[in-house]
Amino acid sequence: MAQTSKDPFLGHNFAVELDGITGTGFKECSGLERSQSVVTYREGTDPTLGSRKIPGLVTSANITLKRGLTQDRNLWDWQTKATKGSVDRRSISIILLDAGGAEVMRWNVRNAWPVKWSGPAFDAAADSVSIESLELAHEGFEVVKW
Repeated sequence: MAQTSKDPFLGHNFAVELDGITGTGFKECSGLERSQSVVTYREGTDPTLGSRKIPGLVTSANITLKRGLTQDRNLWDWQTKATKGSVDRRSISIILLDAGGAEVMRWNVRNAWPVKWSGPAFDAAADSVSIESLELAHEGFEVVKW
């Protein structure tokens, strides 16, 4: 029987959809992580000398988006609004695209809001693009297409 293998998808072909913020392309998207803590448990009457491990809370890492700094200040305004006590939670989709630009995977992020904005690092000897970064807290994500 012949083995068939498929090449993995490339990480540079992706899109991010932010609810309420359109026309925004990103250079980088990271932090799509989920983990579960382990709770160590032992009853006093348990005859074994060891402990048991049971599943604990599920947590998700913050998502970081990076893009070239432009006159579009939507990300700055969103984060500024949160720092003033008016947290605006939004839905986000992170979409992996194939070489032809068709959607192959999609992760939907629930109730995201900005917790950190970082401006560019300036270097007079460099010819690099100025990058802004936005870190988002959220309440979890799901895979809706794989």
